Amino acid sequence: MRAWWVDRPAPSSSVGNGASLVFGTRPDPVAGAGELLIKVRVCGVCRTDLHLAEGDLPAKREHVVPGHEVVGEVVGMGPGCARFEIGERVGIAWLRGTCGSCRFCLRGDENLCLEPRFTGWDEDGGYAELATVPEAFAYSIPDVFSDDQAAPLLCAGIIGYRSLRRSRLKPGGRLGIYGFGASAHLAAQVAMFEGAEVYVMTRSADARSLARGLGATFVGDAAAEPPELLDAAILFAPAGELVPSALRALDRGGTLAVAGIYLTDIPQLNYGAELFQERQLLSVTANTRQDGREFLALAARIPLRPTTTAYPFAQADMALSDLAADRVNGAAVLHIAADDDTA
Repeated sequence: MRAWWVDRPAPSSSVGNGASLVFGTRPDPVAGAGELLIKVRVCGVCRTDLHLAEGDLPAKREHVVPGHEVVGEVVGMGPGCARFEIGERVGIAWLRGTCGSCRFCLRGDENLCLEPRFTGWDEDGGYAELATVPEAFAYSIPDVFSDDQAAPLLCAGIIGYRSLRRSRLKPGGRLGIYGFGASAHLAAQVAMFEGAEVYVMTRSADARSLARGLGATFVGDAAAEPPELLDAAILFAPAGELVPSALRALDRGGTLAVAGIYLTDIPQLNYGAELFQERQLLSVTANTRQDGREFLALAARIPLRPTTTAYPFAQADMALSDLAADRVNGAAVLHIAADDDTA
């Protein structure tokens, strides 16, 4: 099969020059017991893939294939599979496996599992023509979404949903969003559907335009001060320097949820100005399968309108470079099985 894999992590300026990602052929994967073999149709391009390619997120295995927003067709099954049928459309997400027996799994917090496994980090992901996934961690895709629309839901959407819940936004409250990419533009739609006012702060002019089009109450640049104090906020941008200003924008008792797996260093906080009066700073770690099921059902009911930018399979490196430079509006999606794709 054809695939991209991480060779030598390098800065984003070098990703498109072959310094990090390599394209070539790999042996076809084989579905083991309880696993599905998926013919990949599309794969979303996540900022976590970029952190892996740049080396901010240390690789867990040599020459791993990135990609964990995978939409494809079941073409094979290992022993013991019963949930899906050959030809059925399924999704592969970030969380690939948990131990099921640690104290966190037993209490229902499998996102905090002591021995988790992740798609495109521990095991090969979706920047390839074929991929495997444990059947227990595969998702049914609502029919209302096309392949392109469904791909970013599988990580950007699920993580955005968990981040929104972690922000403890009050019904009808004011939500601040810092950074407005794939995850943020989906979380914003959920929040507005549930009655919230959304205030967006982001450095990208295209992202600001997207936020206005989706109905945000206020849109400004990354350093803008919202005109009203916020009940909750989510930091999607991997920029630790935004944490103090986001905390200052919160009303008493407000919560800031940090959504990324990677964040640059946070400057020293001023307790009185940024944390006092019961402001809270929380992190978000992966997701549970229940998060995924809840979100996909809600996304179909709204229904969400994912904004995507398509790239041919041969341009995965370009997609990551564009993501690093804020040249992607909404979510980037690789067309793996496109008939006209050449490499």
